[in-house]
Amino acid sequence: MTALCFILQINAVIAPHFPSRSEASHFLFFPFPLSSRQRYVLGDSAMHQMAQSSVFLSGMGGVGIEIAKNIVLAGVKAVTLHDTKQCETWDLGSNFFIRKEDVLSQRRRVEAVCPRVTELNPYVHVDMSYSALDDNTDLSFLRKYQCVILTEARLSLQKRVNEFCHSQQPPIRFIGCDAYGICVRVFCDFGDEFEVSDPTGEEPKEIFIQTITQDNPGVVTCMDNQPHGLQTGQSVVFREVNGMVELNSSVRQVSVLSPHSFAIGDTSPFQPYAHGGFFVLVKTPKTYRFETMEQQLCDPKLLTPDFSKPEAPLQIHAAMLALDTFQEQHGRLPNIRCLQDAEVLLKLTEEVNATLRNKFYLDAIEVVGPLQSVPAEEFFPRGDRYDGLRACIGESMCQQLHKLRVFMVGCGAIGCEMLKNFALLGVGLAKSSGEVCITDPDLIEKSNLNRQFLFRPHHIQKPKSTTAADATCDINPDLQVDAHLNKVCPATESIYSDSFYTRLNFVVTALDNVEARRYVDSRCVSNQRALLDSGTMGTKGHTEIIVPKLTESYNSHRDPPEEEIPFCTLKSFPSVIEHTIQWARDKFENAFVHKPSMYNSFWQTHNSAEGVLQRMQAGESLDGSFQVIKLLSRRPSQWEQCIALARVKFEKYFKRKALQLLHSFPLDTRLKDGSLFWQSPKRPPAPFDFDLNDSMHFTFIVSTARLFAGIYNIPYSEQDLSEEAVTRVLAGFKIPEYRPSEKVSFSIKTDETAKKPDLVKMPISSEEEREAISQLEEAIATDNVTAERLQMSPLQFEKDDDSNGHMDFVTSASALRARMYSIEPADRLKTKRIAGKIIPAIATATAAVAGLVALEMIKVVGAYEFESFKNCFFNLAIPVVVLTEPAAVKRTLIRDDIYFTIWDCWTIFGHEDFTLSDFMNAVREKYGIEPTMVVHGVKMLYVPVMPGHSKRLKLTYVFPDSLIVICNMHSPMRSSVPF
Repeated sequence: MTALCFILQINAVIAPHFPSRSEASHFLFFPFPLSSRQRYVLGDSAMHQMAQSSVFLSGMGGVGIEIAKNIVLAGVKAVTLHDTKQCETWDLGSNFFIRKEDVLSQRRRVEAVCPRVTELNPYVHVDMSYSALDDNTDLSFLRKYQCVILTEARLSLQKRVNEFCHSQQPPIRFIGCDAYGICVRVFCDFGDEFEVSDPTGEEPKEIFIQTITQDNPGVVTCMDNQPHGLQTGQSVVFREVNGMVELNSSVRQVSVLSPHSFAIGDTSPFQPYAHGGFFVLVKTPKTYRFETMEQQLCDPKLLTPDFSKPEAPLQIHAAMLALDTFQEQHGRLPNIRCLQDAEVLLKLTEEVNATLRNKFYLDAIEVVGPLQSVPAEEFFPRGDRYDGLRACIGESMCQQLHKLRVFMVGCGAIGCEMLKNFALLGVGLAKSSGEVCITDPDLIEKSNLNRQFLFRPHHIQKPKSTTAADATCDINPDLQVDAHLNKVCPATESIYSDSFYTRLNFVVTALDNVEARRYVDSRCVSNQRALLDSGTMGTKGHTEIIVPKLTESYNSHRDPPEEEIPFCTLKSFPSVIEHTIQWARDKFENAFVHKPSMYNSFWQTHNSAEGVLQRMQAGESLDGSFQVIKLLSRRPSQWEQCIALARVKFEKYFKRKALQLLHSFPLDTRLKDGSLFWQSPKRPPAPFDFDLNDSMHFTFIVSTARLFAGIYNIPYSEQDLSEEAVTRVLAGFKIPEYRPSEKVSFSIKTDETAKKPDLVKMPISSEEEREAISQLEEAIATDNVTAERLQMSPLQFEKDDDSNGHMDFVTSASALRARMYSIEPADRLKTKRIAGKIIPAIATATAAVAGLVALEMIKVVGAYEFESFKNCFFNLAIPVVVLTEPAAVKRTLIRDDIYFTIWDCWTIFGHEDFTLSDFMNAVREKYGIEPTMVVHGVKMLYVPVMPGHSKRLKLTYVFPDSLIVICNMHSPMRSSVPF
């Protein structure tokens, strides 16, 4: 049943094929500018291995084309696509790169798909082969490949090829894949010794230490009860420990005692622990030994993804081995709904089952379970693109898919995969009055191309939604796709109104934004529509099915709040690299976005400098005037002045701030309890002098000057950026002598609950006011208040354009601040991920979640029972796949046998003269409950204690849908009030 595309889970094997993820300690160049998000998943070592690897992939059916798509997007060196079959109508239901004209012209499948696969990544060499590959083929040609993947291959051929690959030195990685209806299997053999440098794929974190006991064993306790996330047997390395210095740089194996503490062996001979220090998990490579297919068939390893049916993997393994035997004996697959073939297959399965001990399989039996009583003719082929799908779910269910009206929010990576699935499944056909409505306000960026596979380089800067719609209709011209460019939020409720939702069958979210997903969920609940949600984070993925009346909603649970870095930590006391990166990002926003925007806004409101001066001289206080006049008085007009401004910023950020902080809190400062002020996690800064020979210093000066030139519209040339030109400008530049300020000392914040002050709203002293007036007077007198000088050009942080200097500034500023605080700096790649809030992504995980969502969609369409629905959580790096039942909806007892859930909508029928009092009386009479409050959204229509609300009881209302009635037992219920 490859048309369902849940076989995308097979692609999990592609990520572990190169699993040696490592931290990117060097900024390496790869010929894959499309793959930045993937580098955060795999790391540079694995990317480098892929860039040198060639892959042989046989079988261009639904499974093969999915694998081809993902490995070409991943960026291997070369791929050979192999297939011997011609295009058939059947292929249109599973292969998204085969078109109807390919079938009519009887093209070879590999010839049809090869140019379309090639378009996915111009940096990957893709060629094709249609030579015979069978039991008589000389396999020596495979020696030039690092990985061989077989799909749609007989078991005997898979075993022969696998034996050949395993025998080579070094061994050729072998993968065998099969998909039959709702069952799939994957076999991997990567040789006798396959080393994985990072078995978990998780980035180690620096955890600060509260105490270390001097004992046997010594016990380490984490600061502020922070969970360490360790497992017994893992190792950690210690840094910056005071007192028990013997631990520094040592690696210790841990024995977990609690989520916040662990033992590290004998510490009794060491000096007593004083304070400070942190530990980091040490990544230990792990070597795996793989057996051949011949060995594994009789003794497969077991993974049970769905514990509600633990016996299923064994049964499916036996059945699929029997299916292999059936094909060997009869030269074909069993006929659809043929009782005679079924009996033969059952007998073969019983024979195979007698020899098995362990197993590993994944299935979706619950899809076909409710269809057992459907007449056999429902499943027979009809000669169209849906024959493969029809063989699994029947004609009636296919027709229901064709009639669906779906709303999908987001056309990024998951959205592209979902649209492809809709096209293969025939969801929303025009001739069946179906429709797929999609919306996404974003434009296509270059960095999207390595996983949003519907887009090509010539689509860059075009709308995602309309481009995706065209590409989807190219796969299946019968689809009706309506593309919008809107955000789904309260501002677009007039477009996506309740009447819009009531026309839908269900909604699909393909979003990164959690708040947007919560909003869509609330609309689905209020309109009682199913929601299919999914998301990925690197190799991790999840799917969640939300069904009216049966399950909880997305908003029924809350993720832990994202930790905010305290303002005082960012400003004065960074302790980890994330702090310095966020500080640099904030500096960018403040200097090059916020201040220019504030400047423009001020002069749009006060368009006359003379008028501002008169009002200030009259004693009037104008918000932002002090900051704006300061910017005006210091505004550069030449490139050389931008260089000078950057040099002043360097002195302020990396020398004077540190000197001031040490003046305010000398190294021997102690707190009231006698403990040192400067102890972990607080790090004392170490100011340093400017050195133009230091490449990081130079990068900071040039990038900062470029950004100043950008906001002040000052031109410069490439020559101006040279070291020689910058040195010449700075040669005669003098920095004023530094003197510590007691006023600044008083303003340094140490309270972690303190918030960043609003500089525009902060009061200014009379001295500062006089200075601002004087500066403005001088600017007016010297004709420095022209229209051009009263306008700035705010920047917008763009992480993906390496030519604009944005990331140069953030990387250099963060690294210099890290150096000042003795924090291990991050390279440009890691800095870009954190500063740009990039979510690591890989096409493999994206394809998998989209396939799983397609499964649940079929169950929603078929109105399956609650037990049939599955949420999924997986991590392809380990690998782990866990299928669970969704959380059942909570039922709240109101009284007697009346229950209320989030899905309930109680209807009150009104009339033209219906008043608020009539409405409340109707609630009392119909449901026997006492309303105490009536609200609509955030609007309070009736609250007895509010002044004047009692008068509203007599008013006639045109009642909106979905009122919320608050009853006297504090149970809210939604009430639709139609007329």
